[in-house]
Amino acid sequence: MSSPTNLFATVPKRSSRAAAAPFLPMSRAEMAALGWDSCDVILVTGDAYIDHPSFGMALVGRLLEAQGFRVGIIAQPDWLSADAFRVLGKPNLYFGVTAGNMDSMVNRYTADRKIRSDDAYTPNGEPNKRPDRTVTVYAQRAREAFPDVPVIIGSIEASLRRIAHYDYWSDKVRRSVLPDSKADMLLFGNAERALVDLTHRLAAGEHIKDIRNLRGTAFMVPPGWLPGDDWGVHNSTRVDVPGKIDAHYDPYAMAQEDKSACATDNAQAKEVIKPIRIMSREERLAMAKEKHDKTVVRLPSYETVSSDPVMYAHTSRVFHLESNPGNARAMVQAHGERDVWLNPPPLPLAMDEMDGVYDMNYARAPHPSYGKAKIPAWDMIRFSVNIMRGCFGGCTFCSITEHEGRIIQSRSEPSILREIEHIRDKTKGFTGTISDMGGPTANMYRLACKDKSIEESCRRLSCVYPTICVNLGTDHSKLISLYRKARAIPGIKKVLISSGLRYDLAVRSPEYVKELVTHHVGGLLKIAPEHTEEGTLSKMMKPGIGAYDEFKEMFDRFSLEAGKKQYLIPYFIAAHPGTTDEDMLNLALWLKKNNFKLDQVQTFMPTPMAMATTMYYSRKNPLKKVTADSEIVETAKSGKVRRSHKAFLRYQDPANWPILRETLVKMGRGDLIGNGDKHLVPSWQASEDGGLAAGERKRQTSGAGTLDKFVAAPKRKTERALAPSPFIAPESKVRPSILATIKSKPKAAPAAKAGARRK
Repeated sequence: MSSPTNLFATVPKRSSRAAAAPFLPMSRAEMAALGWDSCDVILVTGDAYIDHPSFGMALVGRLLEAQGFRVGIIAQPDWLSADAFRVLGKPNLYFGVTAGNMDSMVNRYTADRKIRSDDAYTPNGEPNKRPDRTVTVYAQRAREAFPDVPVIIGSIEASLRRIAHYDYWSDKVRRSVLPDSKADMLLFGNAERALVDLTHRLAAGEHIKDIRNLRGTAFMVPPGWLPGDDWGVHNSTRVDVPGKIDAHYDPYAMAQEDKSACATDNAQAKEVIKPIRIMSREERLAMAKEKHDKTVVRLPSYETVSSDPVMYAHTSRVFHLESNPGNARAMVQAHGERDVWLNPPPLPLAMDEMDGVYDMNYARAPHPSYGKAKIPAWDMIRFSVNIMRGCFGGCTFCSITEHEGRIIQSRSEPSILREIEHIRDKTKGFTGTISDMGGPTANMYRLACKDKSIEESCRRLSCVYPTICVNLGTDHSKLISLYRKARAIPGIKKVLISSGLRYDLAVRSPEYVKELVTHHVGGLLKIAPEHTEEGTLSKMMKPGIGAYDEFKEMFDRFSLEAGKKQYLIPYFIAAHPGTTDEDMLNLALWLKKNNFKLDQVQTFMPTPMAMATTMYYSRKNPLKKVTADSEIVETAKSGKVRRSHKAFLRYQDPANWPILRETLVKMGRGDLIGNGDKHLVPSWQASEDGGLAAGERKRQTSGAGTLDKFVAAPKRKTERALAPSPFIAPESKVRPSILATIKSKPKAAPAAKAGARRK
């Protein structure tokens, strides 16, 4: 692999070719105003063009502009023909294709595979402005527009689909996006360094087919291709053995076991005597590293993993074990008659490089062509600041680690404070409140392994699960200092923290929790325990609910000391792999016991390459060695079960009572249906009739298949019988609910009530 160089160490002097502009051009007229007859690079994106570092195409465009290249933007083109891809002419170097800030399938579909009614990255939230599998479609159209121009794909959609992957929306294992898109190269992860090197080498005349040594790149090669004769191949089974393996070779055998073989074949090979060479420890380590760096791990082929769930789970495990840029090896996976080659992940950016990326000359606004149109994603982030990248949490349902990596890349304090001043001075509508100052995880800023050599050799999937690693620095003092300096900037009234918080880390620093609670919470703080049950949490790689309790105690205490009424809003996931009906019931009971009535809840959505997605598809646990006989991970897949799991999270919603009653009866927990404090959902009552789901009304009133427990009692000619009969839960042999231990407040006597009113 090529050695990394600082992104901004040697910027070529090409000011005559590229001129800094308020916005990168989106039309020929804008190019003409800059004096350009062509673009060096044309970026095609599925998002509206907003010139802000939170939007990938703007960051990449400004980075290449700083390197002296002329960059144009084609945003949300009409993909039904190639004409929209010719509006800026033919690029001198390449097309750079991205789906945008989100995977296009996640952007367009809900967890129930229903089409969303809006798109946050489109003017006025208008839907259907990008195709499904945007990267593939855009890349094909760019190739059609100019067949001889290289096509480079990147962004989170391409990054998460770089090898064979399970696709939730088609419910099958799909090929890598490379052969489908016909792209020349895929850049995955945080690819700034690879992108800059690639662009300079293409500008210097190298052919893209000859550029094969950049970290963070993937490309198609002939079967068996290796970068050199000194390279070796390891089968993935040498990293992690899936299932049965061949019997060990007998070390005492002097000949082949085949007795019919020729005597010459059975004869012992002549011993070759080699001189013993005594090597120093440094020489041995250098030799081992050289061998390691020139070894490629061959993953099971697409054809194998698409038909064998066990091998798919094995491949997922090996892929994640080879994700640390300090020790990851190249990987290769056969796709028919060609191979997909993946170089090791990119090395993290140093702090000065991160500063350089975020300090560039952004307009910090949507392109003027959108006029007064509202772009929801812009409204959400325009007063926020990204202070870091990456996440070492390793939550299995999250794809941040697969894309941004586990090593935290942080900006310097001065760079962050400068951006806050830019927001204050340049962003329209700013009233003095920074809406967020965080990243993938708010409180991982500048946290790192205590020893670089340990970090480079580590193969843990998470630094904080099952316990926080002893080698992980958890000092929050630098983040506390940043908070204090940010809110001291003139014109800044408040700095809120809205990014997700890793509370098991936060409790290691009570001073941080106090600083956060006292100054940076706007009444509500969202955190994500995700679940309460250990079996589910172990599949998520999340800490036990005890860590939440510890954080809540600190939060409440410091809020009281600050004289503020503030509340925690916990997030939970329904239908996660490994979650049973009993797990969701216990979570619902916990929510009711703690008086939580959630408004926004989410059902697990399998995203490409996440380890929880592997569990969903294969029913195997890739967190451990995978074999045909290894642990089975049961997962809610049917629509009805997934709906019932989600309903448990909003047990208080009358719309969910019908499916919860039916589920509780099937579970033998009819004792939880009733109108007392110990019940989870009420019995059916007259006031529910107006909002009752049509399906349940039908079951209660008609149909040969009517469930007896839902049949309304025959009406009698009495006033009492005019109201529908209450739901009567069948007897249950299951032990009483834990809600029975909750003591309800005693009803006050009428005289006491009157006295209270007088006071």
